[in-house]
Amino acid sequence: MLRLSLRWLFLLSAPAALLLGLFFVLPLGSVLLEAFAGGGESFGRVLRDPVFWKGLRGSLVLSLAAGTVSLGVGFFVAQQLARLTATARTLLLFLISLPLTFSGLIVAYGFILVFGRAGFVTLSLETLGVNGAAFAGFIYSPSGLACAYSYYLIPRVVLFLLPVLVNFDRAQLAAAETLGAGRYEVLRDVLLPQILPAALGAFTLVVAVALGAYGTALALVGTQINILPLLIYSKISETGSDFPAAAALSVLLLALCSCVMGAGEWIAARHEPA
Repeated sequence: MLRLSLRWLFLLSAPAALLLGLFFVLPLGSVLLEAFAGGGESFGRVLRDPVFWKGLRGSLVLSLAAGTVSLGVGFFVAQQLARLTATARTLLLFLISLPLTFSGLIVAYGFILVFGRAGFVTLSLETLGVNGAAFAGFIYSPSGLACAYSYYLIPRVVLFLLPVLVNFDRAQLAAAETLGAGRYEVLRDVLLPQILPAALGAFTLVVAVALGAYGTALALVGTQINILPLLIYSKISETGSDFPAAAALSVLLLALCSCVMGAGEWIAARHEPA
């Protein structure tokens, strides 16, 4: 009986294992082999390059800014959704989740069509006397890129926090208000401490996604700003063919994203109630 169960377990898990091997283990192994070719000399070249450190700083600033904005907006959206009926919440959640179905390039082109120099919003504001060139320039700046990132990071925060807020015992909030606590005090002292682990998990998730985002940044700003994904692109584009350095950068970016996620899980676990 046990042998039969193991056989069925193997048959059922084989497709997933095959997909994992073909599309994760094999590509990752190829990148690692390329990165560590020559005794890992490519890592030394990358770490000695000041462009790498500027790209690392740019990636951290951009991802932390986008993650902070996304967490703040996503929390209040999730809080409002949690107060609705199940039917209304499901409908709105479907609409909010639509950005997750788009690739980064589609999001970038959408922002260009709406907020670019000839975008609908820009042309509409020009009729009101707004400087269209200055307004459109924002979307091609690092701040505009952070806003574009937030477009598909906010739904992730909402999906992460909504189950926690839906199942939160709101009688605690009512009790705190009955005892004289203001709305801000209720939020700070009752709600936030209990959802902090989920909020930290959501924050680290969107920061890691922003660190590795590539298509949106390439379409909006090209190589005008120095972030790690675009630095990798520059190593293997038409202007460069340094594949060992690109592989080393990819491994470092993967390690950075893993550290961000790991730190978030560790901090969240420490804040979990005993």
